[in-house]
Amino acid sequence: MALAEFLASLDKLAEQAQTAFRSADSLPALEVVRVELLGAKAGLLRRVQQGLGAVDQADKPAAGKRFNEVKQLIEGALADAQNKLAHGGEDVGDGLDVTVPGRPLRVGHLHPITQTICEMKDIMGRLGFTAVEGPEIEDDWHNFEALNIPLSHPARDPLDNFYLAAAGARPAQGETAGENLPPLLLRSQTSTVQIRVMEAGVAEAAKGGGLPPPVRIISLGRVYRPDTADATHYPMFHQIEGLLVDREVTMADLKSVLRLFCQSYFGGEDEVHVRFRPSFFPFTEPSVEVDMNWRDAQGNSSWMEMGGAGMVDPNVLRAVGYDPEQVSGFAFGLGVERICMRQHGITDIRALYQNDIRFLAQF
Repeated sequence: MALAEFLASLDKLAEQAQTAFRSADSLPALEVVRVELLGAKAGLLRRVQQGLGAVDQADKPAAGKRFNEVKQLIEGALADAQNKLAHGGEDVGDGLDVTVPGRPLRVGHLHPITQTICEMKDIMGRLGFTAVEGPEIEDDWHNFEALNIPLSHPARDPLDNFYLAAAGARPAQGETAGENLPPLLLRSQTSTVQIRVMEAGVAEAAKGGGLPPPVRIISLGRVYRPDTADATHYPMFHQIEGLLVDREVTMADLKSVLRLFCQSYFGGEDEVHVRFRPSFFPFTEPSVEVDMNWRDAQGNSSWMEMGGAGMVDPNVLRAVGYDPEQVSGFAFGLGVERICMRQHGITDIRALYQNDIRFLAQF
């Protein structure tokens, strides 16, 4: 069968179906027409479909596409006819009452994690911290070396990081592509941004012959660790990282900033408490774990580990060009998801990434 002949039969059937559906004056009569046209065994559409096998092999894609279009057209005409007869033979739009209030539009809003990040930026901005950003694909220097993490440290283990192939990197003179290139990875912490900011400040000061400037920044963004997803872990999550470097900075300043942040975010002075527990991180000395206690929306109050903090290790200051004899600083890193979950009473971090509109509409 020629393609033109097959297409003509389809067009004729489409016109016949639309006329027949419009002519039906009751649902039983419409059902008779439906069976005649769309019946699974002896319907006219079925008969035309059988002719598809006789079309030349080269023309079958075009013939099949047109067949599907006609089938959808006939099914749409049937649905319109059924809708019309179900409403007393009138088109649905004919009885529109313009005095009836319209349906309210569903207005979108920010994801709860984004809302939390915006609130954090606002609070820390009022405390004098500037929000900065950095790349999510990092090199070994910024993610480990400059943060005083030695080669033997377990934090460098390939099983604990998302290492990337160095394909596309430009080899040094005399090197072959893919050999002796620094490893790249998805950053495992936002502390990498602090290194970049301090390096930039030292470089700028060197141009003018002055001393490196004080640093007062926060960085918020995604970090990546190959954790198994469960109620409290996810391979991608968000951190807020704070850094203050200046003269005579102490642990008391660190605790004061964290307490002010918590009071601003969660409630009044009597409702929020912060405590430090001794810990160890290669890039801070001394190091502490930060716990917070506040009453949530459900009235529950308990201690919750929020992240790590401490005084910036002198080796980190030296690595970026600061003199640890002249300046000191503190740094802290908190999990954004943990704060968001505690604030809203969310018990499973995976719910934040499932894109279930019923869940997200609550916030």
